[in-house]
Amino acid sequence: MGVMHIPGHTHQAPREVALEEIEAVLGDCHLCQLYQSRHNIVFGVGNPRARVMFIGEAPGRNEDLQGEPFVGAAGEDLNGILSLAGLKREDVYIANVLKCRPPGNRNPRPEEVLACSPFLREQIRSIWPDIIVTLGNPATHFVLKTEIGITKLRGRFHQMGHFVVMPTFHPAAALRNPAWQELLEEDFKMLGDYLERHPAPEDASE
Repeated sequence: MGVMHIPGHTHQAPREVALEEIEAVLGDCHLCQLYQSRHNIVFGVGNPRARVMFIGEAPGRNEDLQGEPFVGAAGEDLNGILSLAGLKREDVYIANVLKCRPPGNRNPRPEEVLACSPFLREQIRSIWPDIIVTLGNPATHFVLKTEIGITKLRGRFHQMGHFVVMPTFHPAAALRNPAWQELLEEDFKMLGDYLERHPAPEDASE
């Protein structure tokens, strides 16, 4: 299948599958045992042409109940720090490595990540963002294929294949740790600075 050309869209992306198609394939997923305890699949939300894509670990309790990522306190925190980067919630796309909540918010198991991550990969390919922001260790380890901790990786940009990746703390963790919240805000200012210095081709003519 060749590269589909979208008129007026300047990303050089192999944009072959629309997000709606990926969600349709996911359907009422039973690929791992998490389907037994979930209320809702949390597919992802936001701008399908986002320059910045956020990837978290897995839905929490509020997300599972509402079927949307980053609602509740962590979502409020994310909304607040997005403005530090000059972004609004509707500018970005937000997804998780896992689409279903692990019971008790435990860490994702390797077999769950294996079953679920192809959907995330397709979402990344569909959106083809300029920057992927990984929130917390599980998302960062998955995208950067590393076991190095977030405290060593944050504060700079990493190149991973086609994408620039910015690892940072998960807002839920930062809410419990004021020092991390400060670093998270620093990272988002750095993100805003990067976006300003690298305008999208359609912004450059303004």
